[in-house]
Amino acid sequence: MSTKVKSPDNLPNKPGVYIMRDDTDTIIYIGKAKNLVKRVKSYFREKLDRPKTQVLMSHFDSLEYIVTNSEKEALILEANLIKKHRPRYNVQLKDDKRYPYVKITDEKFPRLVITRNVTKNGIYYGPFTDVGSVKQTVKFLKSLFKIRTCRNMDGPCLNSQIELCYAPCSGNISQEEYGEIINKIDLFFQGKYSTIVKNLKKEMMDAAKNEQFEKAAVIRDQISSIEEIMEKQFVELMDDDLDQDVIAISQGKNEVVVIIMPIRNGKIVGRDDFLMSGSQYDSSSEIVFAFIQQYYGYNRHIPKQILLDEDIDDKELLQDWLSDLRGNKVHIKVPQKGVKLRLVNMARKNAEIIQHQKKKMESALIELKKYLKLEKMPRVIEGYDISNISGKFAVGSKVSFKDAKPNKKKYKHFRMETPGPNDFAMMEELLTRRLKMVDRDPEPDLIVIDGGKGQLGMACGVLEKLNLTHIPIIGLAKEFEEIYIPNSKRPIIIPKNNKALHLLQQVRDESHRFAITYHRKLRSKNISSSPLDDIVGIGEKRKIALFKSFGNIDNIKKASVDELAKTKGMNQKSAENVYNYFH
Repeated sequence: MSTKVKSPDNLPNKPGVYIMRDDTDTIIYIGKAKNLVKRVKSYFREKLDRPKTQVLMSHFDSLEYIVTNSEKEALILEANLIKKHRPRYNVQLKDDKRYPYVKITDEKFPRLVITRNVTKNGIYYGPFTDVGSVKQTVKFLKSLFKIRTCRNMDGPCLNSQIELCYAPCSGNISQEEYGEIINKIDLFFQGKYSTIVKNLKKEMMDAAKNEQFEKAAVIRDQISSIEEIMEKQFVELMDDDLDQDVIAISQGKNEVVVIIMPIRNGKIVGRDDFLMSGSQYDSSSEIVFAFIQQYYGYNRHIPKQILLDEDIDDKELLQDWLSDLRGNKVHIKVPQKGVKLRLVNMARKNAEIIQHQKKKMESALIELKKYLKLEKMPRVIEGYDISNISGKFAVGSKVSFKDAKPNKKKYKHFRMETPGPNDFAMMEELLTRRLKMVDRDPEPDLIVIDGGKGQLGMACGVLEKLNLTHIPIIGLAKEFEEIYIPNSKRPIIIPKNNKALHLLQQVRDESHRFAITYHRKLRSKNISSSPLDDIVGIGEKRKIALFKSFGNIDNIKKASVDELAKTKGMNQKSAENVYNYFH
């Protein structure tokens, strides 16, 4: 239970957590203390030496505190409250729901699933920054160990019939045997591949001795698959059985990049990067402390050893807490020489590279804001394009960039309903359909369309009809890379080597690529089977060329030999073959 006060005078000499609020009763800072009254009184001195404390106290109105039994309990409570309330002046690990986890479900016969929601049930691995890679890994493990994928276990399914599942729903495998398989998957995610292989080899020998040759062959294939994965994906560093995480940071103006590299059995088994916000007034020691506290505080694997590139305050408190979570001693170290120092340097270099990329991204957005005279940074940019052949198979595309990077979750295809060929009207339809969805798909900070004054005028008309004229919009004309903005006769010219222009070109080109890919897919489906397939001398390329030139099979039938011969890739003989076939 918390107690609310206006000053620190009546706080107890006990460990606990203090919660500071502003005059709107919003939580602005949460801290822990070994002694509440001593810690909180330090904020009320006449001379505050730290800029962060000065800024914080300029917004302070009241505080409340919660007494705990120990400083360790205060550490845990502080982490939970920061995660829940996300106060403005706390260093915070940015929400990593964008990254997926792999979960072993908490069931009698567990499943392996990919999720972005972490709860207290089940065992979690991750988060993983490479979504494609984690999907492949889960698919590989499911087929390798033949665990169930169904939700309800309501009878044998197709997977059991094609030998991709041991079918626990039919009693084909005991809970104990299934549990052993899950243990192997757990070892896999811990990076203990040699342990898995060693256990599998023993099982294979036992199966062979008992003349279970089919089982032995399955295990042999499993061993082969795991050894192949080991060879391809993991870099051996040293003959060391240590279970380690390597952590390093690179500080930017407003955010800090944190790199964490898990080392299992002397092998690097991955690399994840995170952002810490609210860190502009904090030291690197405080930032690393906050990261460790928040990162390991929620269903994470706790390693035996954590390697840092610099020492931190209250290290012993963190070690005690992590040791409790792990069940045996955890050490936090700053290596001074050898392989471990090289690992820390490698992690720091990775963090610096990501920070540099972030700066380049911010620089491009700042430049764009300046050139286009935008009121705010265009963090979300959408690009639109139309693709069709003489009005046939007409499609529209929407691509989305967030913080100067493609955000493919927000990409969308549209089958156009406007009769063609009429690119203006189709673009009008495309923008209207997309912008009518702003209640479900929030509006962007900038819209980019491929074209000049005419196309831009049409697009502005759409914004006007929908009362969305506050959304900035530009036309990017391809020939001279001129940028047209509403209510301006002259185009904006951004220098060719400028990052802002490169970003706009990337958005424009990506929307074109996305549209034309979908258009080709529809077109190839339509022309995959046609009477042209039966004509001598007409292969796939000539068939596509004919459809591209004439639009449909009826127009090809009506064409003369000369018209057919003028088509790209055709000659007199092939043109005569087509004409004769239809006449």
